[in-house]
Amino acid sequence: MASSSSAAPSRRSVFDASYIRSEFAAAGISAHFIPLIWKYVLQNPRCGDLDGVPSLPAAAYALLRQKFQPTTSILTATADSKDRTTTKLLIRLQNGESVEAVIMRYDTTLGKYDGKPRSGGVRSTLCVSSQVGCKMGCRFCATGTMGFKSNLSSGEIVEQLVHASRYSQIRNIVFMGMGEPMNNYNALVEAIRVFTESPFQLSPKRITVSTVGIIHGINKFNGDLPNVNLAVSLHAPDQDIRCQIMPAARAFPLEKLMKALQVYQTESKQTIFIEYIMLDGVNDQEQHAHQLGKLLETFKAVVNLIPFNPIGSSSNFKTSSEQNVKKFQKVLRGIYNIRTTVRQEMGQDIAGACGQLVVSLPDERSGGGATLLSDIEDLRI
Repeated sequence: MASSSSAAPSRRSVFDASYIRSEFAAAGISAHFIPLIWKYVLQNPRCGDLDGVPSLPAAAYALLRQKFQPTTSILTATADSKDRTTTKLLIRLQNGESVEAVIMRYDTTLGKYDGKPRSGGVRSTLCVSSQVGCKMGCRFCATGTMGFKSNLSSGEIVEQLVHASRYSQIRNIVFMGMGEPMNNYNALVEAIRVFTESPFQLSPKRITVSTVGIIHGINKFNGDLPNVNLAVSLHAPDQDIRCQIMPAARAFPLEKLMKALQVYQTESKQTIFIEYIMLDGVNDQEQHAHQLGKLLETFKAVVNLIPFNPIGSSSNFKTSSEQNVKKFQKVLRGIYNIRTTVRQEMGQDIAGACGQLVVSLPDERSGGGATLLSDIEDLRI
């Protein structure tokens, strides 16, 4: 890796799309060579340089040697859950900070479509990080305890997929790792555009961005990323409870957030995914289910109820009982006719489950683990 000292400025990732395009344009080199470079790195993940990329003009090799490297991040550790459905990746960035990404393997035949089992077999979803730490400070989330350290470049976001592709063929991407994606908006948009181009060729419909409700980001989202799924970490049916458990919600009043979502849905015609963490005695009572049902009555939405994953001794919350989760689901489904799923948790034994991502090397935790699971990404309307 290049040194980051001032004497030897660090080279950039070839996956920093706007930078490599502008450098190629300035040197008079056609941008159509860039996907060939990306494909080479994807197929040769351990390549130390870019001299082996076939069929580039001589000027391109000189430019790549001078200003770029295949990847700027390094995969430093992996941990597999005992049931092998989940792999957590610890990735060190060029600035010395680290982020985590999680591969989740699902069996599509466990999902239902029109009441019948889905065709297909095992495939993988990658949960990616957009920031080191997070400034949102949600009280139930381990990443929030780190505070905010830095934004990832678009190349560093894309490199998580490059590293993960060594372990599994990735079909879906969810921005539900470390950080608030809408607070790193430009890098988010650029990375997703790369994901949908050659050689990755992911469908935008298989990419989901989760936000705590950054209204100015939601307002731009459909224009910049049509057909990409939006998930909103709502977690409470009223502003008071939201502010208690998500301090950042003060800046985004619930009434204004719901108006922004209504405009987004009218323009995009997209189903909105609502994430709702079940906290015992805080937001999991029957009255909360009715409040949430009324809040979402006019929306085309899927609610995903998330069992709370304890984050060590620092946690003030308890997991809702299975009985309360089922009752909550029954109210939303039965009375308000809102499609409601319960997230099947994966990777808890390696702290790779929802809300558990925080940079610390994985230690052995008590296993649990199930067989292959069905996934929120299978729940197409």
